[in-house]
Amino acid sequence: MPIDAAAVATYLQQNPQFFEEYADLLSEIFIPHPHGGRAIPIAERQILTLREKNKMLEGKLAELIQFGEENDQIGDKVHKLSAALLQTTDLSGVVGTLQYHLQEHFHVPHVALRLWLDGLDSSLIECSDVSSEVRSLADSLVTAPYCGPYVTDEVINWMGEVGPQLKSFAQAALHAETPFGVLVLASEDPQRFYPEMGVLYLARISDLVSAAILRCAHQK
Repeated sequence: MPIDAAAVATYLQQNPQFFEEYADLLSEIFIPHPHGGRAIPIAERQILTLREKNKMLEGKLAELIQFGEENDQIGDKVHKLSAALLQTTDLSGVVGTLQYHLQEHFHVPHVALRLWLDGLDSSLIECSDVSSEVRSLADSLVTAPYCGPYVTDEVINWMGEVGPQLKSFAQAALHAETPFGVLVLASEDPQRFYPEMGVLYLARISDLVSAAILRCAHQK
């Protein structure tokens, strides 16, 4: 009567002393090499398995280190932006500082900002009138920023002549108790801002910019 393989596996798991009692047997059992070719002793096969697992763990560790280094770099950029925003004294300074850091340090090719907060310099294009649709958009972004391929035609128009060439966008609300603006980042690269990407740092940047703008409004 043939022995069921699962039963053998269960027996060996429940009776590990078997390998001590029949240690010599292990050196006499040969199994196929995992990559084809000659048969090898079971002990050598175990060593190969451990090496493969070790290689996989090394790959995961290298990936985690890479993510950590990238996060450190982004965190440093956010810190520099924060320090620069603290040195601004008016709205034009906030806008200029934000655009410079996003374009030069974060390598975001296109940035647009629209605000509807009392007390700001209404002569700036950033304070141009916006539709109720944009204000509703800001309401929807309070919980979390949006990244992906879709924006309204009105937002596209903020980007000027380059608008039709843009393929991906990040949008974040600027807000205190209620939204008072929208920050839009854009790129010609369809994979620059994609729906599954993390938005933690984008949310932090929007918080920093919101605080800087509120400070400007309160100084009036």
